[in-house]
Amino acid sequence: MLIIFAGLPGVGKTTIAQELAHKLGAVYLRIDSIEQALRDSGAVTGPMNDWGYRIAYTLAADNLRLGGTVVADSVNPLRITREAWRDVAKKARVDTVEIEVKCSDCDEHRRRVESRSADIPGLTPLAWAEVLAREYAPWDREHIEIDTSELSVEESVELILSKVPRH
Repeated sequence: MLIIFAGLPGVGKTTIAQELAHKLGAVYLRIDSIEQALRDSGAVTGPMNDWGYRIAYTLAADNLRLGGTVVADSVNPLRITREAWRDVAKKARVDTVEIEVKCSDCDEHRRRVESRSADIPGLTPLAWAEVLAREYAPWDREHIEIDTSELSVEESVELILSKVPRH
């Protein structure tokens, strides 16, 4: 199964995705980690474009073909990225679960963004203005929505697990 997370920076998706991956014994793929590794290697010195996503799609496909469950953690902001994740699952002949994490309390979201420190060496956390400026398209299909202003990490994970098909 491919579990696809999406949401703006600072909403809590990484914390939830990591806890879910741990509970499921799943492979965890984080775009921020991949992109920072590319920067650190010197392979990418300009705009990242879709390089991190393309690497993650390939790693996800490899692990899905081996029969693993993969948790993909990314902003996943556009229809094209969401479709690309679904194509990975389709080619691997596995189910997908799409999860959008939000924080409907704008003040809380801003506090989280402004108070967090980087958990990936070398990664500079985004400023609030950068988060607000991110392009993020509304969803056009059914998916699981998690509002972290209403649910704890544990409650979020339990909600997701209650909706994930057993396999």
